Amino acid sequence: MPAMLIVLVLAWGYVKFGSAPQAQWLLYGVKPVVIAIMVKALWSLGQKAIKSSLTAVAGIVVLVLYFLGVNEIVLLIGGGLAVMIGTNFQRWQKQAKGVFLIPPLAALNVLGSSASALIPFSVPLLFLSFLKIGAILYGSGYVLLAFLRADFVVHFGWLTDRQLIDAVAVGQVTPGPVFATATFIGFILGGMRGALLGTLGIFLPSFIFVAISNPLIPRIRSSAWISGLLDGVNVASLGLMAGVTWQLGRASLTDPLTVLMALISFALLIRFKVNSTWIIIGGALIGLLNAAMH
Repeated sequence: MPAMLIVLVLAWGYVKFGSAPQAQWLLYGVKPVVIAIMVKALWSLGQKAIKSSLTAVAGIVVLVLYFLGVNEIVLLIGGGLAVMIGTNFQRWQKQAKGVFLIPPLAALNVLGSSASALIPFSVPLLFLSFLKIGAILYGSGYVLLAFLRADFVVHFGWLTDRQLIDAVAVGQVTPGPVFATATFIGFILGGMRGALLGTLGIFLPSFIFVAISNPLIPRIRSSAWISGLLDGVNVASLGLMAGVTWQLGRASLTDPLTVLMALISFALLIRFKVNSTWIIIGGALIGLLNAAMH
């Protein structure tokens, strides 16, 4: 609730003053830092998610297929199944006689939809989109960006890459989870109603899943099959996160200064363990100083 309220205030300010030169320069300085934070998260998560050569290959394949336009849901499920089968191959040979796991994926859209600005905005569709994302998202919160870009930038055409990275930047300068980005996007697209329904949609599935899965946790932990599946989904989510980081980085690192800021920010995060909040404040100040000099 506190994160949502803070993001709501910032979203209102973004809608009202976002085109002002001061706001543009402030975001100009913050966005390279956000890219550095995402790369640092990739680095940290990669050390945990890449447990073997199989998971490393799975992550690379997911990354390549993401750039080829394969649907994110298919990549998450496919990556999970591939690692699960690979790590349990001998057991699978004995037990999975005639079982074929991939056909159910045919019901999903294998190739990503092409960009389209013809889909009119509607708050119910916004809610359903966030509900879907909240129900299927797995891994780091930053994987959220891959799903947001696929739906709201590429498929619906409601946002631009610049607006998406602005939303991420706002999510980084406020306390609370990355999911609070849904509040920001909901507000700039559908006002207060959009913000509230977007937030509800993305958080609701988590509460339901925790309640349902709690009795099953001991059995899940002891299953080699489920363990392999989760390892695969973890590394697939890492591949998705790497892909969207590259895409948003291209939209944010537009000149030598922003590239330099991203590199310095990454070094401060990795080498000196500086709190990301201070680096974001520093990036905002550099953006404003750069504006004053020009």
